[in-house]
Amino acid sequence: MDIRIAVVGYGLRGSVAREAHRPGRGSAVTVVCDPDPGARERARADFPDALLTADLDEALAAGVDAAMVLTPDDRHAGPAIRALEAGVAVFCEKPVATSLADADAMLAAARRTGSRLYVGHNMRHMPVVVLMRDLVARGAVGEVKAVWCRHFVGHGGDFYFKDWHADRSRSVGLLLQKGAHDIDVVHWLAGAPSRRVQAMGAQALYAGIDDRQDRTGQVMPQWFSLDNWPPTEQKGLHPVVDVEDVSQVNMLLDNGVLASYQQCHFTPDYWRNYTVIGTHGRLENTGDSSGSEVHLWNRRHSGSAAPDEVFVVPEATGGHGGADVALVDEFVRFVRDGGGTATSPVAARDSVAAGLRATESLRSGGAALDVPRLDDGLVAYFDAGQPGAGAPAGGPASSEGPDREMVRGVTTQATQGSMEASE
Repeated sequence: MDIRIAVVGYGLRGSVAREAHRPGRGSAVTVVCDPDPGARERARADFPDALLTADLDEALAAGVDAAMVLTPDDRHAGPAIRALEAGVAVFCEKPVATSLADADAMLAAARRTGSRLYVGHNMRHMPVVVLMRDLVARGAVGEVKAVWCRHFVGHGGDFYFKDWHADRSRSVGLLLQKGAHDIDVVHWLAGAPSRRVQAMGAQALYAGIDDRQDRTGQVMPQWFSLDNWPPTEQKGLHPVVDVEDVSQVNMLLDNGVLASYQQCHFTPDYWRNYTVIGTHGRLENTGDSSGSEVHLWNRRHSGSAAPDEVFVVPEATGGHGGADVALVDEFVRFVRDGGGTATSPVAARDSVAAGLRATESLRSGGAALDVPRLDDGLVAYFDAGQPGAGAPAGGPASSEGPDREMVRGVTTQATQGSMEASE
């Protein structure tokens, strides 16, 4: 029998909902909930047999097994917690939240209710990342001592500066909203979360462009074009642009690894470069799509040298280099059977915590700041594979317990807006 899925928020990341719609093959979208009539009309074309509603309670009462929360990032916590409390498994798009209070409340709600929580960090399924992670785990570079990531965000002007992402009151900043994805990968490659961060950045380009436009009701493909170049000639930016478009953060991880992450939103090219340095070698990717290469140097050389070994990123189909297919496969299996997953709610929370503190550092003179740790009980619960999970779909889980006060402030957030980022 198919897992019945309610989609909450049908914007750009509706692509992952369409991937999850596999009627007769394990999962089907049976409900789409979005307050935007335009979003519901798009959903009608994609899911003609689904219930379309603007009411979250109606969606959760429709006999679903899982909810995919694809709302804008600052509106994840409310619907996610309400779904968990209804005994419905939750897929939450990343970053899991834009505040630490919301992130921690979501994890606490999953433990309290026993409902399964999954965070959609699809980059843990990207073939280039999986390949590099496997090489590190096999000891290709020895003991990891440093991880660096450079992110050239060539579509930054279209993806992040023409909608809510450009407004820090919504996104906080792109070291969180965009950076949380790569910070999670850095943590994964290095084997530990950030303990201390220090960041710098600037509103170097887009804040100086005066051509602005209210794009309410539009979604990103309606304004995206490779012809929008050079970045200084961009048109129709969001009315509020107060987030940084170039930034960098240094991280000290719990295991002593030193890491760094840089992002720039006005490069001509769009890809990520990871470097992992250990006691026995160095690993680096050249390109991040299928057919790209990962290079390994594990012998001493004089000056620049060809890699000692070359590994080709496997071919894959589907969004994000096949990552979205693998992500949905894992989520559906997790809803049905439980068990371990490549993604982790704790790791998702840790990447948000690092991104938040890095943004705070960036905007307060670049001071080094400690990253708040998650409650040990929550860490243990999720590390054990959410052992209390499995509340029956459609039946409310108990809302009693010591964590109830923690979530009370976010459970009634409206499920508003439908535009989502590309990742």
